[in-house]
Amino acid sequence: MVTLCQGFKTKRERMAIDNNATSYEDVQIVTSSGRRITANSTLLASGSLVLERLLQLQKEKQRKNEESKKITENKIRILGVPHEAVVAFVRSLQSRCMIEEDVEKYGVHLLVLSHVYQASWLKRRCEMMVANLLTTETILDVLQLSRLCDAPRLHLRCLKFIIKDFAAVQDTDAWRFLQDNDPWLELDILQFMDETDLKRKRQRRRRATQQVYLELNEVMDCLGHICEEGCTEVGPMDRAPAHSPCDKFETCRGIQLLIRHFASCHKKSCMRCRRMWQLLRLHSALCDRTASCKVPLCMQFKVKAEQMQEKSEAGKWDLLVSKMKVVKVMSLLVKKMEEERTP
Repeated sequence: MVTLCQGFKTKRERMAIDNNATSYEDVQIVTSSGRRITANSTLLASGSLVLERLLQLQKEKQRKNEESKKITENKIRILGVPHEAVVAFVRSLQSRCMIEEDVEKYGVHLLVLSHVYQASWLKRRCEMMVANLLTTETILDVLQLSRLCDAPRLHLRCLKFIIKDFAAVQDTDAWRFLQDNDPWLELDILQFMDETDLKRKRQRRRRATQQVYLELNEVMDCLGHICEEGCTEVGPMDRAPAHSPCDKFETCRGIQLLIRHFASCHKKSCMRCRRMWQLLRLHSALCDRTASCKVPLCMQFKVKAEQMQEKSEAGKWDLLVSKMKVVKVMSLLVKKMEEERTP
């Protein structure tokens, strides 16, 4: 048997427990079957705002009856649900614990009772536990109930469950009944599915864009590495290329081939040369070492950028540069964190 307990957090609830350490049952709960459940009124009032108000009204009524010498019973009616569900509800309110077996049998009833009688903590627990018991046969009933009981967490879990196994849900009688009797709910489900699909596509595009910027940042690092230190085939004029490959040799190898092509190509409309021009220009925009930078044309591109007058082109380029700066900073932070973790 598994229970979920909720402590008494408010001052009023702690005082209620302290004053009723030797609790006694002074109220009767009448269910639809006519059977009665004895309970402690203070514990019920501490767990439910509606029951608290009903018990206050009951006390006022008893006080008036005592003045008129009438005998009345202290009882509250909870109707419309099975007797055992009311027993589980009262037990949960008094002990502030939920038994998993009760939720498996009467989870829907407990959710309704906690909503009607404004037992907020019990409602949250019911939402959580009922969401873990969803099945293809019951999903649509629970979805409708979550909307009626204003249970947004459970409502969202139901919609995600439907999306995950929509083909199986469509084959149920409940779905066909929903199509015939509640087209608005069907429309809400389909709209949520469409919005979820669009959100996934946007996330994929965002991840793809981020990956492009990360790869471009790696290219910038390799370009600086080749021009400053040299690699296997290309290096600075004052130093011979290194014999051993670097850590990012797969990317560095492509940049070296592009540099060698750029140095020997004389075509004006060469796409590879144009790409190299763009890389050199981007490096110049990101470089903060004006005098000591060994990357070719770095200073010339900086001067040209200051003289640029075409605002539209400058705006697009500035946007690219600003994003690349953010990626560069984030990459440095990640690298620093990895170095700190390494013993």
